[in-house]
Amino acid sequence: MDALASSPLGWLCAGVTTLFGVTTLCTAKRSPVGRANMLVWSLLSVLLGLLCVAMLGAVVGLVVFFAMCLISVYFGSKVLLPVGDKAVLITGCDSGIGHALAKYLDSLGFVVFAGVLNEDGPGAEELQQSCSWRLSVLQLDITNATQVKEAYLKVSEKVQNTGLWGVVNNAGILGFPADGELLPMSAYRQCMEVNFFGAVKVSKTFLPLLRKSQGRLVNISSMAGGIPLPRYAAYSASKAALSMFSGVMRQELSKWGIKVAAIHPSGFQTGILGTSDLWDKQEKELMENLPADTRRAYGEDYLLGLKSFLLDLPVHCAPDLSPVLSSVLHALLARRPHGLYTPGKGAYLLLCIFCWSPLWFYDFFISKMMSSVSVPRVPTTSEDESKNL
Repeated sequence: MDALASSPLGWLCAGVTTLFGVTTLCTAKRSPVGRANMLVWSLLSVLLGLLCVAMLGAVVGLVVFFAMCLISVYFGSKVLLPVGDKAVLITGCDSGIGHALAKYLDSLGFVVFAGVLNEDGPGAEELQQSCSWRLSVLQLDITNATQVKEAYLKVSEKVQNTGLWGVVNNAGILGFPADGELLPMSAYRQCMEVNFFGAVKVSKTFLPLLRKSQGRLVNISSMAGGIPLPRYAAYSASKAALSMFSGVMRQELSKWGIKVAAIHPSGFQTGILGTSDLWDKQEKELMENLPADTRRAYGEDYLLGLKSFLLDLPVHCAPDLSPVLSSVLHALLARRPHGLYTPGKGAYLLLCIFCWSPLWFYDFFISKMMSSVSVPRVPTTSEDESKNL
């Protein structure tokens, strides 16, 4: 033990264990667990670290202690808080993930406020008929400041002094998938208005209620919000903005004990694709706004074939939404929620490839992956010249 005290590595081991204990204690200030219990855990952590070093030696002891810390953090992230009477607001519950999430959380005992674009629509009607009395349907167009304010007043009246435990910003639109050059500016504005500005407006409005409960803010972004994907320029830009907003808010709101998470799902079958009537309208708007030289560059076959890409998307999307629902539940109830969730096939893998591989490799990989989706071919320059001869 004397040799340990005189060793620089020994002092390092002692410092690391002490730092771990202090960090645990600081975290306890925002934890549902009592401070007294966490104080005991902090002291035990320090003593355990010193014991490992004393028994096994400085290097081996430090390695063992780090391994035990990692195991503790891993299993700690698996522990979920009780549902109790926790209330959660979800936007975009007319269909898709929001609709399924409202049903799922209601079945678990949450008090659910389901925001819908149309409170007289079939999605809202189904929620009212199939869910318990705890679920309330709210008319909530997140781009309408008046409706957001009215929803806040209704929710605050019901939760009163307990506050709102969670806000899940799920409402979003995809738009017509096409090359960024082809998309009209209205498509960019609409995606930003719904996917980003609407979520920011809802977050800012309901933060006073989250502060009361030291609750959770969960933003449903997209795999396309973390990696660039062809034909998703407007959608990806709006989701990337939402993801960065989530990261900044995670840092800023931690001082009030509010935890923030971003969900980056891969492809799932939801109502975000829209209807055939909507596709026709968006395709018409796209075609009418194209300059003549751009139309010639891409060719009529390519432009008219863009809808085939949209029609082919559901085939490559998973019908089972349970991975997304499980991620949201963990973000809402875990004692140590993750800052980022990547549910679904390939979401995490593609993010890793984009972050760690050379860009040329990522671009090549994505081009090969997207080739499995039905996409018309843009005419080459030589073909264009041969047509003009």
